[in-house]
Amino acid sequence: MTTTAAHETASRTPSGEGAVRRHELAAFLRSRRERISPEQVGLPRGRRRRTPGLRREEVAQLSAVGVTWYTWLEQARDIQVSAQVLDALARALLLDPTERAHLFRLAGAVDPAPTTDCAVVTPALRALLEQIEPYPACLQNSRYDILAYNRTYGVLLCDLDAVPPEDRNCMILSYTHKEWQSSIVHLEEVQRLMAARFRATMAGHLAEPAWKALLKRLDDQSPEFREAWERHEVVAHRGKRKEFLNRHVGRLVFDHTDLWLGPDPGPRMVTYVPADETTRERVAGLHAIARG
Repeated sequence: MTTTAAHETASRTPSGEGAVRRHELAAFLRSRRERISPEQVGLPRGRRRRTPGLRREEVAQLSAVGVTWYTWLEQARDIQVSAQVLDALARALLLDPTERAHLFRLAGAVDPAPTTDCAVVTPALRALLEQIEPYPACLQNSRYDILAYNRTYGVLLCDLDAVPPEDRNCMILSYTHKEWQSSIVHLEEVQRLMAARFRATMAGHLAEPAWKALLKRLDDQSPEFREAWERHEVVAHRGKRKEFLNRHVGRLVFDHTDLWLGPDPGPRMVTYVPADETTRERVAGLHAIARG
């Protein structure tokens, strides 16, 4: 076998996780290509068309990539695929947000324009938040955005309903919101741990615009954050005891737990269970206040 032929064979031979991903990506692209009719993307059907859906050269044309390069991609060749090309393929193949995210995951790339839709907060999860009352609970994503919360959580650290939705982020609130900060006992320790957890989690999202925008905002608005960030500390998420000084009922001590909503450390339900009888009684009073 010649050197060229050996290289050609090696490039087609599955080996390791990378090969598995490439073959999954190739199969996914073929399946999406075959389901789209030429008319859906403004191309003439023509005569004597045997290929179901679009031809490879048509996908290449719509995505502004070379036909040979796209053919190699569907053959699971070991080639580099940029985020820009994946974006063009997603648009050419009319992928929905879930399919687009799957495409980028298979390619091992970061989506430059991830969907802003949040499919996490289902009616069932909202109902569960209500059932947990009088205990405070909320839904957060890995970026600390507060996606939903029950009434008790809404008055735990401040009047959360009065906070603009774009500011309902625990990092922003912990570093810039005076009332929220005044409700946290051991604030400096909490801020330091949050920055360390944020740094550990952000390692998987370094190129994502929303993460970079949050980091810039914190860096611009909080000297305390800049100091904590410069330590380069990293810690994992874990349950711990937390103390708050609520303006309505006084000191509260909770056992904090993250209940992850999937296999990855992304969206989670954050719960606060009273750690003592005094807190249990005061939380009941806080819930009554929250109900109005």
